[in-house]
Amino acid sequence: MDWLDALQALRTRRTPAVIVTLAMVRGHAPRNGGAKMVVSPDDVFGTVGGGNLEATAVDRARAMLASGAAEPQLLTLTLSDKATTEYGVQCCGGEVTIMLEPMRVVPTVAIFGIGHVGLELARILARHEIELHLVDSRAEMLAPERVGPPGLPSAGGVLGDAVARVHVRHSPVPEAALAALPAGAHVLVMTHDHVEDLAVVDQALRTDGIGSIGLIGSASKWARFRKKLTELGQSDADLARVTTPIGIPEVAGKQPAVIAVSVAARILQLIEESAPVAVES
Repeated sequence: MDWLDALQALRTRRTPAVIVTLAMVRGHAPRNGGAKMVVSPDDVFGTVGGGNLEATAVDRARAMLASGAAEPQLLTLTLSDKATTEYGVQCCGGEVTIMLEPMRVVPTVAIFGIGHVGLELARILARHEIELHLVDSRAEMLAPERVGPPGLPSAGGVLGDAVARVHVRHSPVPEAALAALPAGAHVLVMTHDHVEDLAVVDQALRTDGIGSIGLIGSASKWARFRKKLTELGQSDADLARVTTPIGIPEVAGKQPAVIAVSVAARILQLIEESAPVAVES
């Protein structure tokens, strides 16, 4: 498997990786400039030359993965018998500069209910590099003329210029869509029906690996939901996982676009908070 295929496979499996590139070669080196490999926590795909050069690059890449580094790093190595590393000597006589680019797992956000607020929220989140799931029990809410096909700005809708990888799902039983979400997904519940909202929240609490659960609505709505969820067997610890109202308090207003901005801001905060913490070297 070459490095590009490996990178795509790792992304599909939601495994973080580092792309290692020989960015610059001066003098003699085992590989020419531009050679690449991909390093994941458990595997290496491709090669940048073997020996201490490659071992040192793999070690640095794995350290970046462990620390959650988000920015590329440069590593310069001299390949001579006077330059000893932890992994021995490489006597090619040249010097190489290696660029290490971390590829973090793409976060997932699922919006249940693509009404006025859901549509505005999808419009904002679609402009970010995420996996975006749009779920509604009403087929008309997901019609192409309303939502728009991804990548076709001329077709209209909110997804024409999407950066996100968008998954549109009509689901008469919306909570069934939870099973298809990857671990760490952030779930936002804002359907047109309080019965649907309750079912999605209840099932989200029973689904392993959900990153966060946000519910749109008032304090009185949540008071009713707490009672019903408790009757369904949810504990106080379970209920504490639900955030309602959603959004950030600094952005006030009841217009759909304003609520969407507030919720999107909070989701982006949660995505950053859930990422591994980089350790300063």
